[in-house]
Amino acid sequence: MTDSQLDILYLDEDLLIANKPAGLLCVPGKGPEKQDCLFNRALEFNPNARVAHRLDQGTSGIVMFPLNYLTLKNLTHKFEAREIHKRYVAVVEGLIEEDEGEIKLPLICDWPNRPLQKVCFEHGKSAHTRYHVLERNADNHTTRVLLEPVSGRTHQLRVHMLSLGHPMLGDGLYAPEAVLAKAPRLLLHAQELWLDHPITGVEVRVKAPAEF
Repeated sequence: MTDSQLDILYLDEDLLIANKPAGLLCVPGKGPEKQDCLFNRALEFNPNARVAHRLDQGTSGIVMFPLNYLTLKNLTHKFEAREIHKRYVAVVEGLIEEDEGEIKLPLICDWPNRPLQKVCFEHGKSAHTRYHVLERNADNHTTRVLLEPVSGRTHQLRVHMLSLGHPMLGDGLYAPEAVLAKAPRLLLHAQELWLDHPITGVEVRVKAPAEF
């Protein structure tokens, strides 16, 4: 089911799952020019929609909106218990050497340079990402990679890949100018999500292929 303002991937009386375009805010920002966002579009479709999680403005892909308080409460518990599973696809600079691996580096807000985040072993919160190489492009010196965040820290995937020396193409916050210029947008997309339904308990699995 697709609406001109909302690409709906899943819908029942408790849960709405939509595909967010790159560049669209997840929730409204400050000022009238920042009111068009995925949440407000979801509210137009169903005024009971609530915010359970969000994606960065530059990131595209799957976002869930609970449609009542009980669903929101149960989703919140599932996020805390890490019972909601997500996979992202990204294109990063350089050729990743290992075919797969795990990154466990604690993250904290870089306050003088916020909203940037940084690795901090002294004060950072634990963060865990699994990665799997999908394709290496020697001509363009880039790697297409599947990312599975075990934790859900701010900018986790972007900073973890940067920490390996592989910033994401089109990343206006973390990529050097040459890497930023390689893509017209941040090449990061939430392409798969699965969980046991917060009300019925039946598995829900949603996919949205990346457009890059």
